Amino acid sequence: MLKCHELIGFMPAPLAQEIVEYLFTQEKAAYQAILGAVAESLRVRPIFLQRKPRVQRHADMLGVLSRPRMEEAAAMLLREWLLKAEKGMLIEFLGDLGVENEDGVVEEFPDEMDPDKLKQAVENLLAKHTPEKVCVYLNTLRSTSGIEWKSLDDLLANDARLQIA
Repeated sequence: MLKCHELIGFMPAPLAQEIVEYLFTQEKAAYQAILGAVAESLRVRPIFLQRKPRVQRHADMLGVLSRPRMEEAAAMLLREWLLKAEKGMLIEFLGDLGVENEDGVVEEFPDEMDPDKLKQAVENLLAKHTPEKVCVYLNTLRSTSGIEWKSLDDLLANDARLQIA
């Protein structure tokens, strides 16, 4: 299981850029909050980063977000992207598990999950979505939701399709 800052550091660069670009174009408030956190970490004002060309700015932001002390901002980036851009994947997965949700948001996860049901739900995701996005979703879910399903940990550790290359 990877933490959010590790996911950002290890995921393929095109996917990382896609995530930041989505927030830049579609979720301005979240983007500005993350930019502010990165600027604070670098001890510069946000305008310093905003003046950089967007591609360079996003690369710099991702580099900073991959640091351990930036876990909270990295988690915010991934959650915002997942809940807005990949909402269908979340709803589909939670529906396959039989977990009540409202637009992909869950109030309380069950303490345990049937391993066969989980495995089938993951297979369904992999059939419709890229393995990288499924990997990011499952790791983000594991690291930010407080769930401790041994069967999910086993899948993340042992299924080659759920490894970030």
